[in-house]
Amino acid sequence: MTKESDREIQLKIPLEDVFSSRGRVRILKLLAELGELNISAISRSINLNHSAVKGHLKYLTDVGLIKEKRFGRILIYQFKDNNILAHSLKQLFKIWGEN
Repeated sequence: MTKESDREIQLKIPLEDVFSSRGRVRILKLLAELGELNISAISRSINLNHSAVKGHLKYLTDVGLIKEKRFGRILIYQFKDNNILAHSLKQLFKIWGEN
């Protein structure tokens, strides 16, 4: 994939879809605050079951807002900083948290 096609995909994410789920918003907010976490830590922190968190993480990964790193059997999730939308969301949560 070229950089242009990556950018096109990033810009086609409907904002309503990203914010349509409280669970998804809570995951994004948590990752913005803490940096990177595994699925179990995310699930415990936001008090959602593992399968719900897994579904939200899959969606957020598919649309390019977060990325996963693999360490053996453990997956670590974090914001995809080279995605302008992900970076903007991270900044939004930071600003929103200061007020």
